[in-house]
Amino acid sequence: MELYRGRLIDHLHLVVRDIKASRRFYGALLEVLGIPIGGEAEDYFWADELFVSSADSRAALGVLTGRHHFAFQAKDRAMVDAFYEAGLAAGGKGNGAPGERPYHPGYYACFLLDPDGNNVEAVFHGEAKRSAAAVVVSF
Repeated sequence: MELYRGRLIDHLHLVVRDIKASRRFYGALLEVLGIPIGGEAEDYFWADELFVSSADSRAALGVLTGRHHFAFQAKDRAMVDAFYEAGLAAGGKGNGAPGERPYHPGYYACFLLDPDGNNVEAVFHGEAKRSAAAVVVSF
């Protein structure tokens, strides 16, 4: 088995109230991004660096995580648009429709609230060259 990890964030664990609602929401978003669910059971699922579990999962300590903001990278503006529509259709709430943001020239993003109120972003930074490949862990 091999795991691929990014340079800055190794993983993000969200502990949620309703695992089925979160699975539906994140499943729809990840499908748009072309990222498969890596594994799942009744009380958790994961995809790449994102791990989501219920509070009663062995992976959690029985406490819901607080509200977070995190962003997924999109390959183009169309993917940001599709991400937003998929998130709304899967039970998310709009928190900023797709559009240019003032963070830097070419920053195109959208924001959704997941079923637990986390602020989930998809961003396309414009044409860029990736500075590093992912880290591959083989075992």
